[in-house]
Amino acid sequence: MSDKSHHDDKLPIRMLHDRVLVRQDTAEGERRSGGGILIPATAAVGRRLAWAEVVAVGQNVRTVEPGDRVLYDPEDRAEVEVRGTAYVLMRERDLHAVAADRFEGSEDSTGLYL
Repeated sequence: MSDKSHHDDKLPIRMLHDRVLVRQDTAEGERRSGGGILIPATAAVGRRLAWAEVVAVGQNVRTVEPGDRVLYDPEDRAEVEVRGTAYVLMRERDLHAVAADRFEGSEDSTGLYL
């Protein structure tokens, strides 16, 4: 891979302060249960948190880094589009949990940091 193609993959923005930019794991709408049952988007559910991948962090963010999967409340979000891709912008304190490979291997680790 050339340096130019690697540079083109980088987002053209820099996050400030305690801001975190994430990309949702799945589009809103239909989803499947653990048993494979299709749950329509119109099904009434309680307040449901969502998983997303961290793509950029501000200089004051201490607990997450790009590549981590985080749990957040999709009702408390600010959406932004960069290069045709939708992202969610939030403060670090609005994240509920982190599931990251870097936590694996630590003693008694579930890979989920609450």
